[in-house]
Amino acid sequence: MLDLPTPRSLWHSDTQTPARGGEVPTDNDVVVVGAGIAGLTTACRLARAGRQVTVLESRQVGAGVTGNTTAKISAQHGLHYERLGPERGKHYASAQLAALDWIAEEVAASDVDCGFERRDSYVYTTRADRRDTLAREAEAMALAGLTATELLDAVDLPFDVAAAVRLPGQAQFHPQRWLLHLADQIEAAGGQVIEAVAVVGVHERDGIRLVDTATERDGEVRTVSAAHVVIATHYPILDRALFFTRLGQTRDLVVSGPVESPVMEGMFLDADDGYSLRTAPGSDDRLIIGGGQHPPGTRVAQNSLFGDLAEWAHRSVGLREVTHRWSAHDLTTPDGVPYVGPYLPGSTNLWVAAGFNLWGMTNGTAAGLLLHHLITDQADPEQAGLMNPSRVSLDMVPGVVKDQVAVGTHLVGGVVRAATSGADPADLADGEGRIRHVGARAVASYRDEDGMLHEVSGHCTHLGCVVQFNDAERSWDCPCHGSRFDIDGTVLNGPAIKPLAPFEPS
Repeated sequence: MLDLPTPRSLWHSDTQTPARGGEVPTDNDVVVVGAGIAGLTTACRLARAGRQVTVLESRQVGAGVTGNTTAKISAQHGLHYERLGPERGKHYASAQLAALDWIAEEVAASDVDCGFERRDSYVYTTRADRRDTLAREAEAMALAGLTATELLDAVDLPFDVAAAVRLPGQAQFHPQRWLLHLADQIEAAGGQVIEAVAVVGVHERDGIRLVDTATERDGEVRTVSAAHVVIATHYPILDRALFFTRLGQTRDLVVSGPVESPVMEGMFLDADDGYSLRTAPGSDDRLIIGGGQHPPGTRVAQNSLFGDLAEWAHRSVGLREVTHRWSAHDLTTPDGVPYVGPYLPGSTNLWVAAGFNLWGMTNGTAAGLLLHHLITDQADPEQAGLMNPSRVSLDMVPGVVKDQVAVGTHLVGGVVRAATSGADPADLADGEGRIRHVGARAVASYRDEDGMLHEVSGHCTHLGCVVQFNDAERSWDCPCHGSRFDIDGTVLNGPAIKPLAPFEPS
């Protein structure tokens, strides 16, 4: 069994991220909420177009999903294009390629030190009975305009595959360094990126958006105005559009470390088991391996899942040591297309970008490009229609129904588990957490490495589901809609916006 280090993203461990402060301007052309790839791309493009742009981030640039990804920049998104169909596939592929091209052009023009490397992309199967599925996907990709697509019988992997679909000329990079470049560019164009400022509300008066902000420094709510507001916070912080009913959430585990011999030069994805393989930037003997996908809060033994992924990598590709491990947290939509556009039907100055379906490097960039075009009245109607957050289609219905059935199961099951668990936390070991039942309340109990007991409410502040302990990242995760909380109850991921309350014994 390979040893597992404390969870920390490779992208954060080798990069210094400077603090960005400042006072939020009273009046703004555009306020962008969230300093991930979608928010910073939007802000960069708008600032260069002459708009007065302010980016507000509650934590730090790259602290969310973008800083915890495998960072593939590819128009190949698993087995996706057959599902989309020819017409929607063309618009989807066009958006992904435009995102890739924009990143490549920006890297070249500004000589960005972000480890950008061209790589061929592959989706493969080890099952002979799945070859026809991959053949149909290759045909669908070609019909979508990805004309260099090839169906192969063998690829450069240290184990046998039954078939693979290759898309040449894609890329990989270092996402945190890319985000820091975008932040620098926003500031160079006259915009601001301000960290440790939370947006706690957005409302409208006389056609102007009023944004309520609060800082870590004093928590005082201050209101500023903006002609446009873009919500790019991974999960949309304003749930007026009931996004929780049509956004699934997925945790994707990642391990990285050296391998026994130089490895493949491509980027690979297993169509059946979800294993993702790519080299680390500037290295031919260090891999980044993803896998173990599951909804948040549904698998308590996270360390065990990390161990399983590391052992698979050791057996399959010769991973010698795990130097880094982390988790990606992604939102999925029922039809596999992001929600990018007006926050609500008819909104003209409140915008959203969410649901990148595990492909945030291209989908997040595509979202930023589209939002820039929407705000400056230059959007392609076909692209805008494809990603419109208010779209409704029959192929979305099964996914929505499935998600809501799962929510109901977790809601009832969590209450039952809490009701049948012990009421005494005294036997908790150091570093252990669990849910217990006190009267009608579920209590989240955790004992830290120094033996101190921490207890907060075990009911998610979104809709009341009972959270579960994540033993790898020491967090409380909600299985219903994916909210995550720190040990002290602080919100880590939405849709929840309020922390778990401290538990006060009666």
